[in-house]
Amino acid sequence: MKVAALEELPARVSAVESQIVLLRDEMRSEFSAVREEMRAGDEGLRREMQNLGATLRQEMRALSDETKSEMRALNEQTLTHMRVLHAEVLDRIAKLGEGRNGSRHRKRR
Repeated sequence: MKVAALEELPARVSAVESQIVLLRDEMRSEFSAVREEMRAGDEGLRREMQNLGATLRQEMRALSDETKSEMRALNEQTLTHMRVLHAEVLDRIAKLGEGRNGSRHRKRR
C-alpha cells in the first residue's frame, strides 16, 4: 500500500503543478483585466475632471463679471451720494456765510 501511494505521488505532483500553472495563467489574465478597467476608469475620471474644471472656470468668470458689475453700480451710487452731500455742505456753508454777513450788517446799522 505504501509503495502504491508512493507510485501515485509523481502523478499527483504533476496534477498539482498543472493546476498551479493554470492558476497563474488565470491570475495573470484577471490582473491584466483589472489593470485595463482601472486605466479606463482613470481616463474617464480625467475627462470628467477636465469637464468640471472648464465648467468651474466658466462659472467663476460669470461670477467675476457679475461682481464687477455690482461694484460699478455701487460705486456710481456712492459717487452720486457724495455729490449730493457735497452740494448740501456747500449750501449750508453759503447759508452760514449769509447768516454771518446779515448779522454783521445789522450790528453796523
